[in-house]
Amino acid sequence: YVAAVYEHESILSPDPTAPVDRQSALELMGRNLDIYEQQVVAAARQGAQIIVFPEDGIHGFNFTRNSIYPFLDFVLHSQSVKWNPCREPYLFNDTEVLQRLSCMALKNKIFLVANLGTKQPCEPTDAHCPPDGRYQFNTNVAFNDDGTLVATYRKHNLYFEYAFDSPPEPDYKFFDTPFAGKFGMFTCFDILFFEPAVNLIRQYNLKQVVYPTAWMNQLPLLSAVEFQQAFATAFNVNILAANIHHPTLGMTGSGIYTPVKSYIYHNMESYGGKLIVAEIPVITADYDTNLEKIPGRVSEKGNEQLPPIFHAEMMYDNFTFVPVWGEKGEVQVCANTLCCYLNYRRAVLTDELYALGVFDGLHTVHGTYYVQACALVKCGGLSFSTCGQEVTDATAVIDFQLWGNVSTPYIFPLLLTSGITLDFADHMGWKNNHYFISKNRTSSGLLTAALYGRWYEKD
Repeated sequence: YVAAVYEHESILSPDPTAPVDRQSALELMGRNLDIYEQQVVAAARQGAQIIVFPEDGIHGFNFTRNSIYPFLDFVLHSQSVKWNPCREPYLFNDTEVLQRLSCMALKNKIFLVANLGTKQPCEPTDAHCPPDGRYQFNTNVAFNDDGTLVATYRKHNLYFEYAFDSPPEPDYKFFDTPFAGKFGMFTCFDILFFEPAVNLIRQYNLKQVVYPTAWMNQLPLLSAVEFQQAFATAFNVNILAANIHHPTLGMTGSGIYTPVKSYIYHNMESYGGKLIVAEIPVITADYDTNLEKIPGRVSEKGNEQLPPIFHAEMMYDNFTFVPVWGEKGEVQVCANTLCCYLNYRRAVLTDELYALGVFDGLHTVHGTYYVQACALVKCGGLSFSTCGQEVTDATAVIDFQLWGNVSTPYIFPLLLTSGITLDFADHMGWKNNHYFISKNRTSSGLLTAALYGRWYEKD
């Protein structure tokens, strides 16, 4: 099927904390919706059957609970009412944004997924009802190709979004399409947690996911395109991921991903939006993971000096590292219960420092979640203290096998190359209670090769 995602540079409110009236809010949102409309037309012309827009794309961000109120549409979260906002605009008040989105889908005969702020009044008898008598949700809406609202999803894992409420129970939302079956739906930070993302995919055996996001890149392990691809690979799904484009805030990175190929956009240099359109196969069954025998860990070194172990901060976590020196070799490093092993050979010896790092613990900055990671990274410079820094370019082409005795089945294989481009492992999977990933010659200089394990039970 042909899919489209649009990385949008939103027109932002000059002062998002200042209160405005509904009319001014609609004017600002209308300018973003004008751009959406042009992109829907362009995507439909290229044969796209579905288009996805980013999180916060219509209204922007950094609101307070009160200042966002005029930007909120009313949406009924019950699926019992079949509603076409374009054809039946009179059914509910404050649905101007929904009406415009619905009409875009209808006019262009395309499935459309967008993110907006919504409101829902609640009764004081409802124990979860906020003091101001209303819920405010960060919401994804999906319309079918005749403009009918077919699914709404309320973001569960909020990322410091004080304007919004988390729904009392996680939403498991998907919608059906004639061209690719069911599409699941979740938003941004949700991708790092069991609820609802993992549970949704497993429970309903979903193979396609739409994913609006407003993601701030964090190298070396959580760049948007890097993690989106890892998620598609880990769960054997196609992901249509639309990110916001604001390079000054470190926000870029969208794509259309299959478990084995991707069409991505990552651009920190220039401004403006970007439409990606690609034809991808519908996933129907699970691929067999290619399980290869890991070579025996026989060291030829004899009694040579072992490389030194050192500590450095990577993405606010204290990683234990060992340097990856020389043209080839085998190293290992452990922390808590996790041991990571690396077999490597460099095509040409460059003057770049690489290190193998391990972290097995609770990550506590910008969210709390338990991580088990084995990561081969290029360091920022030649001293150990630079390992874990954000690096975007590398020249060393490396063959490697990386494995670890990870305690969780949820492992995201990361493989990022120079210039924030993606590469794909030759083989990965379980072997003797170890998870491994291997690659014969990276396509360009290696930035990160990692097993990023999420131990959800220990969050």
